[in-house]
Amino acid sequence: MSWKNVEIKAKCADITVLEKILLEHQADYKGLDHQMDTYFKVPNGRLKLREGTIENALIHYDRGNQAKPKLSSVTYYQPNESADLKATLAAALGIKVVVDKKRQIFFIDNVKFHLDRVEGLGTFAEIEAIDKDGTLELATLQKQCYDYMAILRIKEADLLAVSYSDLLLELVR
Repeated sequence: MSWKNVEIKAKCADITVLEKILLEHQADYKGLDHQMDTYFKVPNGRLKLREGTIENALIHYDRGNQAKPKLSSVTYYQPNESADLKATLAAALGIKVVVDKKRQIFFIDNVKFHLDRVEGLGTFAEIEAIDKDGTLELATLQKQCYDYMAILRIKEADLLAVSYSDLLLELVR
């Protein structure tokens, strides 16, 4: 399965405030997911195996590093068993980094929200305006991102250009 989304990631001092705002806007709360994202060494884009209590998938995505809403091309595969897949990918490609996070997942229509506590990094918020069937214009997805940034009071100064994996790799350099 492939799709496009426009997304932001931002530092967030108090994710409980954002949780309250999302619930006030009747967001559909999917639950708290403890996710281990193993990133593999690949020549193009990013490849990660997500092992969670709610979400489990092999995800390849390509997006630029910029501190504003950014377009991502996503390919998503849900394996039946991740342990053998993880061992196979690690042997073939090598592991780049592992991101350990606890993630609260919310939806409002086609927009997905993550409130994350990332081991070694802190707390963050993500907004993903998702177009799974090619019916939404890029401008619509970008507007959704900006609109929810305003609703959640996320400032552009708090936006991150890079992924959690990049932030963790910077810590060990």
